[in-house]
Amino acid sequence: MVPHTRLPKEFYIRDVLDVAPDLIGKYLVIRSANASVIRYRVTDVEAYRGSEDKACHASKGRTGRTEIMFHEGGHIYMYLVYGMYWMLNVVTGPENIPQAILLRGVENHPGPGIITKSFGIDRSYYGEALYNSERIWFEDSGFTPAIKTGMRIGIDYSGEFWKTRPWRFYSF
Repeated sequence: MVPHTRLPKEFYIRDVLDVAPDLIGKYLVIRSANASVIRYRVTDVEAYRGSEDKACHASKGRTGRTEIMFHEGGHIYMYLVYGMYWMLNVVTGPENIPQAILLRGVENHPGPGIITKSFGIDRSYYGEALYNSERIWFEDSGFTPAIKTGMRIGIDYSGEFWKTRPWRFYSF
């Protein structure tokens, strides 16, 4: 892909464990209300893989909250934690195979709550199509960083097996 090229729909319609590491180094692009465009390189993500993954919200079934996760990849899944922080997730994979990537960090913005608060990303983004949105998308940066893997954060409730999956991908 050419740098500053929007990622196409096909990029997202792959398994979350393929898309997640490929998202590292790409740009998160946001167009503000005044039409200015900002780009921040993605540095940290976590993969959540389907109904069997006890750390994935879809493991509780298809609900109003998780509905978008069951759609074809390339959409945004938003949820609120602690009643104050919106979490930005990228839906991946084919229809009816619920998978998503939590955006944990972009350059100079470590932490999923910091990202959404800093850029004004809220519930209104739920379901938005990243491949044709006018206000949020991802672009190729032309940069392929070295990627590290580790355990996902804050999911002790999911049990030892799911807690220890090396499905966090990051580069600093």
